Amino acid sequence: MTSWIGRTAAEISAAVREKRATPREVVAEHLARIERLDGRIGAFRVVRAEAALAEADAVGARADLAELPLAGVPVAVKDNLAVTGESTRVGSAATPDTPADHDHVTVARLRAAGAVVVGLTNVPELCVFGSTEGVYGTARNPWDTTRTAGGSSGGSAAAVAAGMVPIALGNDGMGSLRIPAANCGLVTIKPGFGVVPAGIGDGDWFGMSENGPLATTVEDVRLMFSVIADIEVVRPDEPTSRKIAVSVRSPLAGVAVSKPYTTAVREAAGLLAKAGHALHRADPPYPLSLSTTSLAHWTAGTSVDAAGLDPRRLTRRTRVHAAIGRRFVNGVRTGRSREQLRERLTPFFAEHDILLTAALARRSPKAGPWHERGWLLNVLANTNYSPMTPPWNLTGWPAMSVPFGTLPSGAPCAVQLVGRPGSEAALLELAEQLEKLHPWVRTAPLD
Repeated sequence: MTSWIGRTAAEISAAVREKRATPREVVAEHLARIERLDGRIGAFRVVRAEAALAEADAVGARADLAELPLAGVPVAVKDNLAVTGESTRVGSAATPDTPADHDHVTVARLRAAGAVVVGLTNVPELCVFGSTEGVYGTARNPWDTTRTAGGSSGGSAAAVAAGMVPIALGNDGMGSLRIPAANCGLVTIKPGFGVVPAGIGDGDWFGMSENGPLATTVEDVRLMFSVIADIEVVRPDEPTSRKIAVSVRSPLAGVAVSKPYTTAVREAAGLLAKAGHALHRADPPYPLSLSTTSLAHWTAGTSVDAAGLDPRRLTRRTRVHAAIGRRFVNGVRTGRSREQLRERLTPFFAEHDILLTAALARRSPKAGPWHERGWLLNVLANTNYSPMTPPWNLTGWPAMSVPFGTLPSGAPCAVQLVGRPGSEAALLELAEQLEKLHPWVRTAPLD
């Protein structure tokens, strides 16, 4: 019997369309893997076993099965996006346990394309922090279960890296796709503003949050991105030579990038140079004020999301984060600091097509009850390991995390690709070249 565990979404959907597999057998096999492994990983808050099998049967009976780009593909959904019939808890005891009466538009597009939602994945409370733990469990990195999977799309990333689903839906407000993808050896793209429907929380963290795919291959990221963006992203016949800036500097003053990540950037740059791209060592002109701008937007977004929730049911770190953010909300809403950052960085991207950086500054923190620890300790832990991602949410420009190399522990390392508005296809093309030049192991060896 053919096993579909570890197969890509593209492979599964082709098999289902060609009647070499049924949606039910594919989904059932993945549900069995979830049941066997998730006690160790903590990826899911809710597993929709019966509902998913019923959905799989419905997909198999569709008249348009042969045309569905994600026919029978199991998908996990981050627990801050509505799935019909399921509550959206956003990692918190303070949110209502009320079943949603509709799908979020991205979930609806995935289902229309033939995907089957097998469950909702764990997040830190209100998706605030770069590690995933709380009242519904702790999401661990399948490559090193002593470490957090990252956050806030940590459960989605862990589910894919563990082979429990081939693809998952997450979102990114200050790095929440790229951080767990980098930890867990996955590919992801944070789209630029307005490319994929957002509708995340109350105002998308002032337009900084974007929905995006998590997958083990660039092909699957392109496929899923095309579905949720409702556009066709075509792979070019011939690669385009790009002007690529290479930077190993942290955007935040006082935060250093560790050697494994700087080495990954330099080695990736070397491969891309040999492939015909024009690479130059160049640091973006990050302002010294970036730390305070990031903190203001990060806390203000939480303040808006926490409004109306019972503060007694929020963890202390979330309450403090929201309280600090209240003083910044009005200033953040003007958008002035974000516009100033875009104006400062735009000339850099007029000179360079793509920016290549480290995806993280160091490996993720130890998995543990971070939700029970103090606010300052959480902020320092997050800032010291994940300073590379926030600038591109503030600008609203697209960015990717791509696996590259390994850490001394054997867990994956990663680089980040950043582009100007509208460059999603170019980023995907460059990521695919890296994948071909330096392939990665796609799924953690859990068996």
